[in-house]
Formats: sequence, C-alpha cells, structure tokens
Amino acid sequence: MEFEVYLSGEIHSNWREEIIEDARKNGLSITFNTPVVTHETSDNVGVNILGSEEKAFWKDHKAAKINAIRIKSGIERSDLVIIKFGDKYRQWNAAFDAGQAAALGKPYIVIHPDEFTHALKEVDAQAMAVASNNNQVVEILKYLASQK
Repeated sequence: MEFEVYLSGEIHSNWREEIIEDARKNGLSITFNTPVVTHETSDNVGVNILGSEEKAFWKDHKAAKINAIRIKSGIERSDLVIIKFGDKYRQWNAAFDAGQAAALGKPYIVIHPDEFTHALKEVDAQAMAVASNNNQVVEILKYLASQK
C-alpha cells in the first residue's frame, strides 16, 4: 500500500527526519510532505514577498495565510497526518492542523508526552492513535503498509 503522509507539528527537533529515515530503512512506500520548518523562512514569507509591515500582527497574518496554502494543500492530499506536540513550546498550529485533518475526514496520529494528555484530550479523542514516540508511529506505518 502506498501512502502520502503529512508531518505536522513542532519544529524544534529532528523527529520528521527520524520517521522518514526509519520508513525508508523499512522499505515503506510512503511520500512525506511537511510545512516549511525553518522559523525565519516561515515567519518572514509574507513580508519577503508582499512587502514590509509596521505591526507584527500584519506581518504574522501575511505569513500565516501564505503558509496555510501549503499546509491545507498538504493535509488535503494526504492519506494520513502525523502531528507531533513537543515539550519546548505550545504548538497551537499543530492543534489547528489536527482540527483541520478531523474536519476533512483525514485520519491522524498524534505524538506527545504523557503529561500533555489532559491538555490534548479533544485532539486525542479524534486521533486514530496516540503515540508517545516516533518508533510507535513507524510501527503503525509498517503495519499499514503490510496490509494489501
């Protein structure tokens, strides 16, 4: 089975690269897509393309709209969305992506530490699986790929 997977969530660790590498090592036929994961590029795309803004709100607004094109398209095209909530910062964008996946009827898997369970209970309730680490996600992907 060939999958297209969208990797959403925190950008302060190399979790995406780990999952992609493990999937390749296991011979899984998966296409992975991601949002722009470089802070500066993502945060400044609006003003870099459309012009500067005096207020941070409008700078962020421009960037969010342009980034949303990539994110929404990636989620819509995907067969599965994987969303990681890291412990360094609150990822409001990741929660939004989970809601968008749910609204579009896209199955998603959430990765987060146990201490986030209460805060993410609504996100978890709609998830097809709640994992605590990348290895669990790769095992799910292996299982899905083995079913023909």
